[in-house]
Amino acid sequence: MRKVFYILPVLGLLKAGAAKAICPLCTVTVVAATGLSRWLGIDDVISGLWIGGVTISMIVWTLDYFGKKNWHFKYDIPVVWLGYYVLIYASLLLGDLVFHPGNILWGIDKLILGVVIGSVFFITAVYGYEYLKKKNQGKAHFPYEKVAMPVGTLVVLSAIFYFITK
Repeated sequence: MRKVFYILPVLGLLKAGAAKAICPLCTVTVVAATGLSRWLGIDDVISGLWIGGVTISMIVWTLDYFGKKNWHFKYDIPVVWLGYYVLIYASLLLGDLVFHPGNILWGIDKLILGVVIGSVFFITAVYGYEYLKKKNQGKAHFPYEKVAMPVGTLVVLSAIFYFITK
């Protein structure tokens, strides 16, 4: 059953349309890494980092889609953000993946901590890329910089938390 839980997001991405605000390659990479890390038994804080990255990707894609369809409603941005995080939290809770004794780092459940840290750093990397691109006359500094910055950030964080949790 858990394998289906990890395969479904990947199948959904295969059906995705044209590129949105965050490239599909980033999102596929993040989803694949999340599923692989859980399957391999990697620490929950590291899995959470990647879940946070996927969540940010989906939020940005959803808001971009709403904008292209000219669908706007009062508080649409906070509602989308809150909606995704409520769904993530509910999924983790219903899947019995959080709040296990001994699965705590710094007084917080490792998976929840990873989601928060991964989300913050992923969105920071996305905006960091946009800032650097703007400073470079609207051009990337190197090919696939748009992919390398957010995914690279999660890779570095994963390495840091690997050593923290070992």
